[in-house]
Amino acid sequence: MKLGNTSAKDDLLKRVRRLEGQARGVAKMIEDDRDCGEILQQLAAVRSAAHQATVALVRVYASECVVSDNPPEEIADALATALSRLA
Repeated sequence: MKLGNTSAKDDLLKRVRRLEGQARGVAKMIEDDRDCGEILQQLAAVRSAAHQATVALVRVYASECVVSDNPPEEIADALATALSRLA
């Protein structure tokens, strides 16, 4: 399944690009020998941002599955497969 919702796609791209910037910032902090606590704080922020992007994508995925013409069992299987990838 592809992202059919243009708004959701744009939002997800913004989130991922922000994550890229945060990851580059962490790399720079490491190169600059910044304090380990500061680096850990930024890594926690990256992890949180990645989690929020994941939640946004799962929300769109679930809504697109639910409105599909597939039988309920196939929808449930698709959602279970998607969620198992997050574990």
